[in-house]
Amino acid sequence: MGTMIPLRDASRRPVHAPVTGFIIIINGLVFLLELQRGQPFVTEWAAIPAQILAGHHLITLVTSMFLHASWSHIIGNMLFLWVFGPQIEHAMGPRRYLLFYLVGGVVAMAAQVAASTGSTVLSLGASGAIAAVMGAFLVTYPRDKIRTILVIFVFIQVTAVPAALMIGLWFLVQLVSVGTVATAQTGGVAYLAHIGGMVFGALTARFWEDPRRLAEQQD
Repeated sequence: MGTMIPLRDASRRPVHAPVTGFIIIINGLVFLLELQRGQPFVTEWAAIPAQILAGHHLITLVTSMFLHASWSHIIGNMLFLWVFGPQIEHAMGPRRYLLFYLVGGVVAMAAQVAASTGSTVLSLGASGAIAAVMGAFLVTYPRDKIRTILVIFVFIQVTAVPAALMIGLWFLVQLVSVGTVATAQTGGVAYLAHIGGMVFGALTARFWEDPRRLAEQQD
């Protein structure tokens, strides 16, 4: 069994990304609140598809993207955001990027809700919004190389993987996996949120990006 753990964009110099850092800090603080206040806090602020479709607790379309189910859940999400977010933030500018992130997360959660209309299972996590960022990265920097820890069974190597390959394989896994959980009522990974977020990011990235900032990155 194999996995890829991204470390950084090896093709570009590091950029200042205050919004990405701010989002990571907020997610961390909210997770600490989850640990302190327990399940009632999570239940109050996570999205429940049946309730949303009934017109209740619509704010959870936003708040749910700052909740996580476990340490591995939040660490994995924040790692992907830290790798792919800064360059997209630089291309869009801080304000546009923050709005793009929030809208992408809402669209992703709405996709999950639309696919599980009667579900009372909690939906939470930043992965839908991060999928939007990855979709934007795929369109904007497909030729970039991502420094990655490649794990295949007991074989471990640090190598450079094309962004298009890494993100493309990730998206393919979501497509293949969606049928296994789309009608599940006992929880699981929100694959449809991932798909919805990535499609949104890939289709709209150019509308959010600042051409002047993109030109600067090419210099």
